[in-house]
Amino acid sequence: MIDLNLLTDGGVGWLDASGPSSHLVLSTRIRLARNLSSHVYQGRNSETEREEILQSVERAVRESVLLRRPTRYRLDRLDRIDRQLLHERHLVSKELAGLEAEGRVRSGASVLIQDRIGVMLNEEDHLRIQGLHSGFALDETYAEVDRLDTELGQRLAFAFHPEFGYLTSCPTNVGTGLRASVLIHLPGLVLTKEISKVLQGLAQVGLTHRGLYGEGSEVVGNFFQLSNQTTLGSSERELLDHLGKMVRQVMDYEEQARQVLVRDAPTVIEDKVWRAYGLLRYARSLSFEEAMNLLSGVRLGVGVGLIPDVAMYTLNKLLIYTQPAHLAVAEGISPDDADLPLRRARFVRKVLESEVGRRG
Repeated sequence: MIDLNLLTDGGVGWLDASGPSSHLVLSTRIRLARNLSSHVYQGRNSETEREEILQSVERAVRESVLLRRPTRYRLDRLDRIDRQLLHERHLVSKELAGLEAEGRVRSGASVLIQDRIGVMLNEEDHLRIQGLHSGFALDETYAEVDRLDTELGQRLAFAFHPEFGYLTSCPTNVGTGLRASVLIHLPGLVLTKEISKVLQGLAQVGLTHRGLYGEGSEVVGNFFQLSNQTTLGSSERELLDHLGKMVRQVMDYEEQARQVLVRDAPTVIEDKVWRAYGLLRYARSLSFEEAMNLLSGVRLGVGVGLIPDVAMYTLNKLLIYTQPAHLAVAEGISPDDADLPLRRARFVRKVLESEVGRRG
């Protein structure tokens, strides 16, 4: 079993709800796709070449400032449950962790992590430089990622075209190679049935939405990842400004929807919130999806001031620690164990009972 204590805050410092607008936005992530000009792109390169990429990047990392002493995980040498743990903490992508249908981990697949930044190696591209912050923090996250990109770019020759920009394995990432996203909680828009209109509007202005774990994942617990869809034709600053402007509008719409619910349907919203809280406090069996939806209801209650005794940080932690791999490791059972829903319900009850007692 991997030792996640080697990571600062276990790699989940972004859960602490300390960032701007953290009652709505759980986290901000920025990734930069980069490839080494001297190596064949993924999908056509050999195991030997992927090892050479890994060694080249690790040498450059040791000479950097921001990532000089990283924690390193070779995903191609980890058991599936360890890879799933890293994925559940949003530290690696599903593809890098080999959690897709075929379950294959690419040789040389690795991640280097230090504090809030890191580099995924031998994913779809040679490097995916990434940063993850609490709350709505596009500028702060990009500043760190950009600095690391500069440090590594001084030591590595990135594939770059004077007209098209950074060259990537997938044409949709060519240009800046930047993918910025915010993980935002939108129960008000879902309950007022305005969410489809908002998401359609985002698509019309070049943004896209995904589920809790990005591309290919389903929306659970009313959490949406909103991100830029294009990387070519605009500068990094323009892409971030556009995403920031649109996310702020969505946040305004969500706040308005919550106000409408509290004003026009107070009994309905109170019943939904307290029913969710009651089920979490006393249920004896919870599926992962059910737990996420109930936590969404309680999170809404905390956000509008109906539930005073539960901290947002506690709800954020439950979002991670009730997932299959985390719960299985904590309970010493398999993620496929039939008792997992029972263990999940017991774990949630214990956390909420402790929270109410501590704050009461």
